[in-house]
Amino acid sequence: MRTAVVTISDRSFRGERPDVSGPVLKTLVEGEGAEVIDEVVVPDDRVLIARTLVRLADARSCELILTTGGTGLSPRDTTPEATRQVIEKELPGLELALHQESLRHTPFAMLSRAVAGVRGRTLIINFPGSPNAVKECFAVVQPVLSHAVKLLRDEDPYAIHSQNGEAEHPHVRAAA
Repeated sequence: MRTAVVTISDRSFRGERPDVSGPVLKTLVEGEGAEVIDEVVVPDDRVLIARTLVRLADARSCELILTTGGTGLSPRDTTPEATRQVIEKELPGLELALHQESLRHTPFAMLSRAVAGVRGRTLIINFPGSPNAVKECFAVVQPVLSHAVKLLRDEDPYAIHSQNGEAEHPHVRAAA
């Protein structure tokens, strides 16, 4: 999976604070065999976030874009709005799974507004800005990332399980 990690943080962009959550996200996704082809830090600016997501997705070099930061309630937190502006398909199931897992760890997860969706053939997922929250949330989406990217490539994600060229879907049993 060719992946980009985008950190959204005014202070990290200005060099006032090191980006901690972006490197955590990079390490996690690389641990799954992904190739991180771009790492970007942008300020909490809706237009710049949207432009960055469009540039990365439309170049067709990224199959997966993972963002961290900007999902809260402060006036500068506009990552969800920028993401919704550029995606073509929403993935509410991913969003729900992220919220449910986060709620297991903190009631403040109710205030998170992370978005997940698809632009073209690129999966985009917003993560919170906390390194711990990134780890918790990544564990939730990790099992489906490869499957989702294969679907976006228009590949059969079940091909590894197929016999005689016919895909065997894990949720569909063959007639006996």
